[in-house]
Amino acid sequence: MSLPMPAAPSSVVPFPDELPPGYAWLDDEPAFDPVRHLALTEPAEIVMLADLGYEPDEIATKATAVAASSPFRVLSDEGAAVMLSVARRLRSFCRPAGDRIENMVRGGCYRSRWLAELCLSPEVNDHLGRIYGIEVAPHPMALHLGHMNFEPSRIEVAVDKWHHDTLPLDYVMMVTDPNATPGGRFEYFHGTRHEAAELKAEGRTPPRERVVQPPFGGPGWAIALHGDMVVHRGGPLTDLAERITMVNGYVAADTSTDEQSRSADLIVVDDPNVLFTEWARFAAWRARGRLDTLIEELPFTADVDDITERLAEAVQDVERAVAEMRAGRKPTEHYE
Repeated sequence: MSLPMPAAPSSVVPFPDELPPGYAWLDDEPAFDPVRHLALTEPAEIVMLADLGYEPDEIATKATAVAASSPFRVLSDEGAAVMLSVARRLRSFCRPAGDRIENMVRGGCYRSRWLAELCLSPEVNDHLGRIYGIEVAPHPMALHLGHMNFEPSRIEVAVDKWHHDTLPLDYVMMVTDPNATPGGRFEYFHGTRHEAAELKAEGRTPPRERVVQPPFGGPGWAIALHGDMVVHRGGPLTDLAERITMVNGYVAADTSTDEQSRSADLIVVDDPNVLFTEWARFAAWRARGRLDTLIEELPFTADVDDITERLAEAVQDVERAVAEMRAGRKPTEHYE
């Protein structure tokens, strides 16, 4: 069954015309209406990677120099109500992500038309691009669109452990009202992922004085993250209660930057009927962008070493994807 999607940035791999095996659309959903369902506001503050302690040489290869924004509004009251209703309907598809998250939903954009149109919204995409200061596009792997985390079944378990994301850029949206939830605060480490790894090696977690708890205005509010570079988590609840967040992923339209996606970590997390096809399309999109640049810019030269190095760099994402798909890998990148 096809889904007519809104116009999205040209760099995006088109959303599939057919659903993967085993997926079906929810019935009786409202149509997504950006006029009624969005209420976009600007963040009051932008934190840069340099503010967290990253060095210029490392920052230069990344998608953007932005680390995180302060919370900003995405959804209107009506949009937030629809988002909560969609999340509750998708809860029946919850499953764990290894030992990191007890209850999550992946592939929700293959089940909810409303969620898919929100996650591919050109209005939201352009808003995130202004925050990041670069041209962005919804992540070409639809599994990274509309990811949802739900509360754990035990009070002593954190909603999500300290980690950095398997994709470069995203926003984390509060679906339930964070101001009415007992605990479960979204937190990020004011430091680098390298420091977080050192703390983990010492058996420690980020110290409280370096943990930021952004103040969300309510449901439908979000924080923009450079998710691969900012270590963050959903903290533990103080009482068992409904707590839902939605994460939507983006990539830089410029394929010359670092890929910053750890797709191999998804092998033991995502549906193989979906993952490998999406992953291959993503790698092909990256390579196509780099090969196009090579075609346009490669000068005449007898320097065979330079030419072969550039050609190898253009297809390195494809070669890595092939190797990792064949090898398989378990996720290792969290810090608690």
